[in-house]
Amino acid sequence: MLGILARTMVKAGMVKPSCLVKPVSVTRIAGRYLAHQEGLPKLPVPPLQQTCERYLAALTPIVDPEELNHTRKLLEEFQKPGGVGERLQKGLEQRGKKMENWLSDWWLQTAYLDYRMPVVVHSSPGVVLPRMEFSDRQGQMRYAAKLIAGVLDFKSMIDNETLPVEYLGGKPLCMNQYYQVLSSCRIPGTKRDTVVNYTLDKRPPTHITVVHNFQFFVLDVYNSDGTPLTVDQIYIQLEKIWNSSLQTNKEPIGILTSNHRNSWGKAYDNLIKDKTNQESVRAIQKSIFTVCLDAPMPHASDDMYRTRAGVQMLHGGGSRWNSGNRWFDKTLQFIIGEDGTCGLIYEHAPAEGPPIVSLIDHVVEYMKKSEMVRTPMVPLRMPQKLHFNITPEIKMDIEEAKQNMNIMVHDLDMKVSVFSHFGKDFPKSQKMSPDAFIQMALQLAYYRIHKRCCPTYESASLRMFRLGRTDTIRSMSIDSDKFVKAMDDPAKHNIEKVALLDKAVKAHRAYADMAIRGQAIDRHLLGLKLQAIEDLAALPEIFMDTSYAVALHFNLSTSQVPAKTNCVMCFGPVVSDGYGVCYNPMDTHINFAVSAFNSCQDTNAARLAQALEDALLDIKTLLEQTPKAKL
Repeated sequence: MLGILARTMVKAGMVKPSCLVKPVSVTRIAGRYLAHQEGLPKLPVPPLQQTCERYLAALTPIVDPEELNHTRKLLEEFQKPGGVGERLQKGLEQRGKKMENWLSDWWLQTAYLDYRMPVVVHSSPGVVLPRMEFSDRQGQMRYAAKLIAGVLDFKSMIDNETLPVEYLGGKPLCMNQYYQVLSSCRIPGTKRDTVVNYTLDKRPPTHITVVHNFQFFVLDVYNSDGTPLTVDQIYIQLEKIWNSSLQTNKEPIGILTSNHRNSWGKAYDNLIKDKTNQESVRAIQKSIFTVCLDAPMPHASDDMYRTRAGVQMLHGGGSRWNSGNRWFDKTLQFIIGEDGTCGLIYEHAPAEGPPIVSLIDHVVEYMKKSEMVRTPMVPLRMPQKLHFNITPEIKMDIEEAKQNMNIMVHDLDMKVSVFSHFGKDFPKSQKMSPDAFIQMALQLAYYRIHKRCCPTYESASLRMFRLGRTDTIRSMSIDSDKFVKAMDDPAKHNIEKVALLDKAVKAHRAYADMAIRGQAIDRHLLGLKLQAIEDLAALPEIFMDTSYAVALHFNLSTSQVPAKTNCVMCFGPVVSDGYGVCYNPMDTHINFAVSAFNSCQDTNAARLAQALEDALLDIKTLLEQTPKAKL
């Protein structure tokens, strides 16, 4: 069950507990950052009765009455005074008193590090940036050099603790995730992974890794006096890397990182037995981030371009193309194609989407500025090429990873589209939350295709609390169920449909507000379950119940990741018969990325994307045609 839970959450949510190695150390990150963190409230443990009542409400539209009745009885038993539920609740409350965040370590383990599926498609989100005009290597390297300088500029704000504190609803947010995304990397294990963060080392990393034609290089990005290299200096260094990696017949060592985690864990132990290999791997892991200089992909028509860019960010296109031009365990990898396709992929364990997007917004703005810095005429050292000794056994591991990657590539069904009819502007004009509006359209689109409603995961930020990650907004509710069933019912009048829509939008908004305040049900139920695994001989029946499995089978795994930049994040579905849907609502348009698996006959990404477009337009028409009544 945890497997399903972990997987779903991973996917949908963009998730992670922040203390990767240990909570941010007092030594280097003292000052404003620490004072800010200590001022944040701790994540609350919601009341048991409240969660049980809300859990039943969430189950009502997705399980049959008989099953619901059975679950109601189990919950009554669970909540009896002096019973199992009370005992587990007390255990959680004690944990909450002792720890900075009762959830974050558990979440990091269950949602990410214990999760054994490949990080590619199943966990790591990609981001598609606006297409660039260049179509040759000079343009590619100029862009890469500016981007690197922009990331280093953002890093200086993290290092100096001058990063502006973010707010949500007037409340300051936890900034810990920003301190986890640079100089960090996931390390595979045969049963469980770990994450390392080198930011707090006595000598923090001063290099990035650059990969081109499957060959890895260490590029020092700081001068001996600690100042960052200028754009011109970085460009010169990238030229050197390009010219010393022209061979295209190298073994794609990086593709090993895309395999099933147990297989990669085993191959990793074998790989690093060799001292040269171990040193090369360490250099990649310690680097501040990675830049992938990709070969051009097969030409795509304009309407298919965004979709092709989406899959290039998520998996690289397969072993024939750029899938070997990655180190998928690296937290941040920027991808810059020779054909102008740009974006990134990030390993999800250390952070959610918003901090990544905040970094992107900063870098994109930085790159618009013209360079005013005079480049020093000092000669720079040749970037160091990383060498790997490939034994026959490692060669076999690479071949296996290639085959598995190509199966994933063929199975991923993706559609990245721009809804251009309206953006946040229209829902706002109707005094509706744009996010709730989009989620209701998504419910309608799914219902029209599948003739049923489904459990829906939308990621909610818990960053109002110290080391907060995410909880679940359950977008499919009793109210959304009533609305979607009424929408295409000719017996229902428009005025009634609008009233049901309004109620569903308000219910979604209320659930979202509850979630960001730490009062949703999913992480609390997970906590009770994990407390039971630690404390009890047997798992309580509510966690063995069919309803629990149904509730966690998120056919729709969704996330709103707003950005100032005209980009879109994308991720894979979290269940085999589900969809992944990510969106960036801009003022006058909405960027969508929809994913599904080709191996499931019932799902189709393009069909859901089209149904979503139709649903958005139909809801707009409904609102425009219905006279404003007192709702």
